[in-house]
Amino acid sequence: MHFRPDSATMRTTVAAIVIFTALTAYYVYIPLPNTVSEPWKLMLLDATFRGVQDMCHLVQQLGLGHHLKVLNFVITAFDMLAPQSSEIVKVTDTTFDGVQVRVFEPKRKLSRELRRSIIYIHGGGWALGSARMRAYDHLCRKMANVMNAVLVSIEYRLVPEAHFPEQINDVYSATRYFLQPEILSQYSVDPNRIAISGDSAGGNLAAAACQQLVMDRTVTTRLKLQALIYPVLQAFDFNTPSYQQNMATPILYKQVMARFWLEYLNGDPRFVQAMLVNNHTASDQSQLTSIRDRLNWTTLLPQSFRKNFKPVVQIMGSPQVIKELPALLDSRAAPLIADKKILQLLPRAYILTCELDILRDDGIMYAKRLEDAGIEVTLDHYEDGFHGAMIFALPPTNFVVGNKIMNNYINWLDKNL
Repeated sequence: MHFRPDSATMRTTVAAIVIFTALTAYYVYIPLPNTVSEPWKLMLLDATFRGVQDMCHLVQQLGLGHHLKVLNFVITAFDMLAPQSSEIVKVTDTTFDGVQVRVFEPKRKLSRELRRSIIYIHGGGWALGSARMRAYDHLCRKMANVMNAVLVSIEYRLVPEAHFPEQINDVYSATRYFLQPEILSQYSVDPNRIAISGDSAGGNLAAAACQQLVMDRTVTTRLKLQALIYPVLQAFDFNTPSYQQNMATPILYKQVMARFWLEYLNGDPRFVQAMLVNNHTASDQSQLTSIRDRLNWTTLLPQSFRKNFKPVVQIMGSPQVIKELPALLDSRAAPLIADKKILQLLPRAYILTCELDILRDDGIMYAKRLEDAGIEVTLDHYEDGFHGAMIFALPPTNFVVGNKIMNNYINWLDKNL
């Protein structure tokens, strides 16, 4: 006997499928600029990330764990790689001054006595990611092989177990340890050809560590280059042109970035709304005048990036935010606000920015401040780039722009280090 569903059952099934499809399309679809080369792939990636984030917030509301810790588990659980060496690269997990690092050493015979080296710091809002993730393992292996260089990838502590300044302290401790002459000798590294680099929050930590190094007279080895990939560099102004333009552009949203900052600085999550409208840096707070001058995007950004956007400066604000979170004005947390006399001491810089990124202007303003301080800067801008693009260079989330960014970044380092 064959079961034949009646017409009512069929209509119900079809209606359910249509509703489910419509809801899925509504959740996935986001209007994107026509410069995005693979829009549906980006929409699907963003929808997946938003869905996982929503699930993690639910887990926290149920009292089952901090949402960022759960999110990091979901992201890394099936993506962590053991330190597996290959025929061309030796991979080792070790510790530098108590900080975990993964070291990549090329096995190729040296054409000269010493090798170049890059200290790399992964991104993830100071709360997500790992040097052991497939994406970063792949990046560092590729750099070690292509450049015949020693890569040191730092596994710094993350939110919620650690907050500012623990992350920058970890990065600085590991970097300072590696720069000791005897350690460089152990890895056959040329002390005159070392760079520090990182993406997103890793770019923040790389820039901050670089600034600390030039002020540390006990460190005799000086970095040759700093390479910052779509770095987050300030929490003073959440309404720069790129914040205004890309507030609803995947994959990093304005509100999410404000929340990352508050988690990093261990601040009250209720401060989010005040920060989003710049109430925390209102003009009635006279002690912020000098910092506001350093972040004046109307003079730091070219007209092509300023466009028709207007500054958002509140007359009366919420001084409680700065009072409770003085780290917002600490250059170790926000390297863009550093004094010019510090910037003048920094090494040559490569700064990569993406048009479809709320953090675009952080990088461009830092490039201008460095240039004004007499530092040579290469600004590499991608009209079709979005935040995080470089780590999406492997299947199934391999983007054309991600591979382009990665290859150009490595080529620049190869030519200039």
